[in-house]
Amino acid sequence: MRRGDFSAAWSIAEKALAARDPATRDDPSLPYHLRWVWDGRAFDGQNVLVRCYHGLGDTLMFSRFLPLLAARAARVTVEMQPHLVPLFRGFPGIDRLVPFDVARPLPPHDCDLEIMELPLALRAAPSDAPIPKLDVTRAALPTGTMALCWGAGDWDPGREVPEGMLAPLCTGPALSLMPGPTALPVLNPQGCPLDIMLTARLVAGSALVLTVDTMIAHLAGVLGRPVWLMLKHDPDWRWPVPGTRTPWYPSMRVFRQPAPGDWTSVIAEVAHALKGTEERRTMT
Repeated sequence: MRRGDFSAAWSIAEKALAARDPATRDDPSLPYHLRWVWDGRAFDGQNVLVRCYHGLGDTLMFSRFLPLLAARAARVTVEMQPHLVPLFRGFPGIDRLVPFDVARPLPPHDCDLEIMELPLALRAAPSDAPIPKLDVTRAALPTGTMALCWGAGDWDPGREVPEGMLAPLCTGPALSLMPGPTALPVLNPQGCPLDIMLTARLVAGSALVLTVDTMIAHLAGVLGRPVWLMLKHDPDWRWPVPGTRTPWYPSMRVFRQPAPGDWTSVIAEVAHALKGTEERRTMT
């Protein structure tokens, strides 16, 4: 996946799927993010249920495959995290959109898939699935505003950049996309509310989004906004190790630690890129 050899990845995944015990499919004894759902059954002409069992960023990343699924299925129902539902109303490829209630998940359909299983089921790479346009109104922000996200929650603390390291980058108008107050010189020192539509409008209105590996990176990517992603040395499987670009998001540029824990070099590289380009003044 890292090197973009998707056919090889599908081959490995097919073998893993064939080796699974059908009795463990969607195992209720496991946390949702550890479950597998698709058992390889055909979905052409069927009523398909897409379950979103992982993170918000995962749903954003793999939503691009829903129109491809809809072209083959009779009907597509998506059981999605409630936070994201307002953003995906009217999204192509979704016939029915239902907030995911972990206490009362929807009953099985003709074919169930977890949203991250769609590329395997469809044998589709990112290049096969252009990102549909989301209906988001841009927030009115000062020209050249850079939106910042430095925290990644509890999932992987190694992804986080210490807040204070971003201070030297705030030489122009800057915006926090983090919840809670910050000491950084930003337009909203009280932070960004946990509201997906408001956050999306802020991202859409920013000239540049500078973020760690978290939901904000995917939100900026699906909105097609210029986004610079700061990665730890050994990143998640979805991000490239060599190079600065990713097939998942054409508007994204990657800055990776040259050694484990070395955010100083990443910040220096970002600062140099900001100083050496006109992006913050010319991007709209």
